[in-house]
Amino acid sequence: MPQIILPGDPPIPLILRRSTRARRISLRISQLDGRVTLTLPNRVPEREAMAFAREKEGWIRKHLEARGDDVAVRLGAVLPVGGVMHEVVAGSGRQVRFEGARVAVPGPSDRIGARLAGYLKTVARARLAEASDHFAAKLGKPYSAITLRDTRSRWGSCTAEGRLMYSWRLILAPPDVLDYVAAHEVAHLSEMNHAPAFWNEVQRIHGEYTAPRAWLRKHGGDLHRYRFDR
Repeated sequence: MPQIILPGDPPIPLILRRSTRARRISLRISQLDGRVTLTLPNRVPEREAMAFAREKEGWIRKHLEARGDDVAVRLGAVLPVGGVMHEVVAGSGRQVRFEGARVAVPGPSDRIGARLAGYLKTVARARLAEASDHFAAKLGKPYSAITLRDTRSRWGSCTAEGRLMYSWRLILAPPDVLDYVAAHEVAHLSEMNHAPAFWNEVQRIHGEYTAPRAWLRKHGGDLHRYRFDR
């Protein structure tokens, strides 16, 4: 999709998306990655979209500021693991190690983010498999497989074939949030919908889930601010 720039300090990239179904210009800011998308009807000229963005500039900047900047994961960066903030420091040997409020990552400085991401994905897989096993046993229905991805639209999913998918970034969240997502997806093995019967199953196998669900809604987008590829 084409991109234009809204001038200012700092300049803001705007993604233009034309839609045959759009009846007017609309604006959306992704809380996951901060992308600003202008959707406009096919026949509306680009200059009108730009004028609309200028009118909404204050609103755009306010929401981007509330979201916060992306964090490049490198030496000196601070990021959550299990909901606890850790500073990334240089490590020795071959293994990533947690030392109190620090996480020591060995290897070249330009590979710190990738190295830490690989380690966290391994830990996330083990932790999510453990949680899925636990809740599947309580549900009384097995799942067929687990896959991890870096999804932006959802934290997990469950197919009709019993395949569970999770975002590996759940390892950054507090443990009770990860457990809730696992229970949520496992419950879909019994109820492939979000009807009252589904939520009853979540309550039965997990217990009260209001707090972790609220945390995910309020803070989940922040987990996508951490960039491991920079």
